[in-house]
Amino acid sequence: MYKTPDGEEIFIIDGHTHMWDGTPENQRNIHGKQFVECFYAYHTALSPPEELWTLEQFSKYGPQKMYNDLFVDGPDDMAIIQSTYLKDFYKKGFNTIEQNAEVAKAYPDRFILNGSFDPRDGELALDYIHYMKETFDIQGVKLYTAEWKGDSRGWKLNDPNAYRCFELCDKLGIKNIHVHKGPTIIPLSKDAFDVHDVDHAATDFQGLNWIIEHCGLPRLDDFCWIAVQETNVYGGLAVAMPFIHGKPHYFAEVMAELLFWLGEDKLLFASDYAIWTPKWIVDKFMAWELPDEIKKERGVDLTLEGKKKIMGLNAAKLYGIDIDAKKKKLENETIAIAAE
Repeated sequence: MYKTPDGEEIFIIDGHTHMWDGTPENQRNIHGKQFVECFYAYHTALSPPEELWTLEQFSKYGPQKMYNDLFVDGPDDMAIIQSTYLKDFYKKGFNTIEQNAEVAKAYPDRFILNGSFDPRDGELALDYIHYMKETFDIQGVKLYTAEWKGDSRGWKLNDPNAYRCFELCDKLGIKNIHVHKGPTIIPLSKDAFDVHDVDHAATDFQGLNWIIEHCGLPRLDDFCWIAVQETNVYGGLAVAMPFIHGKPHYFAEVMAELLFWLGEDKLLFASDYAIWTPKWIVDKFMAWELPDEIKKERGVDLTLEGKKKIMGLNAAKLYGIDIDAKKKKLENETIAIAAE
């Protein structure tokens, strides 16, 4: 549990984490190598020097290290573990729901397990959504619209097959649709992460929550204009957060735009583990304040109450988490770990 200098507790739900396998043994082709090395380049470019990992460590770290980095050495209370398959690049997938279920099963009070699907699979995609709900009782999915599949190099949220999948998600109670709409990763197409299809899907599926990961960066303006008119669109702060270290003025500009257009009730904290570990990000963010000139120009501010919402309360609302009850369960877990 993170505590402010005044001793106030902040419940943290890390909205975007992964447990991947990018090792050479799992790489299907050159693109698997390119993909994980591109992730690693983001890690080295935006992490503080003392937080850097080796590429070998970064490529596969396993459940125990993930648990320690998030909850023992890190300040997270819970984390949403997202699935990204990329089976055209990786023999067993980059991080599938079956792989992620390993750590979620070991620490069920800590992790929220999300799945994924590819609407280009047609009927098989619908079958797979049923399988994920029946097997893992998921509440959400993570979608990767630029993922390659054979000759196809991406798909759109408003494709007819995608709409069939969203209809089924709505029916089954899979209400939280996380969508990567952010920076591209080699060799994927930047245009396949364009945000304009969010406008269609969010309008047509009002019963679903659309958490747009990375807030559309570098398409922030387009994302904000869509999100301000769609009441069911949220911004996931993965990738935006580490700029607090690497480009602090840029980070302030991004946060000011998001606060102006979306407000503090529609933003979700995320470390994007294992590209970055949460401890240094949370420490910097909780100490951070909007610069006076930006506050004056935009007419926005971010108080401690607003930070509480971003760090965990907003995600708890989307996933139906009773924070007081969860705190009690986690206190018992912490005591047991300390005794062990």
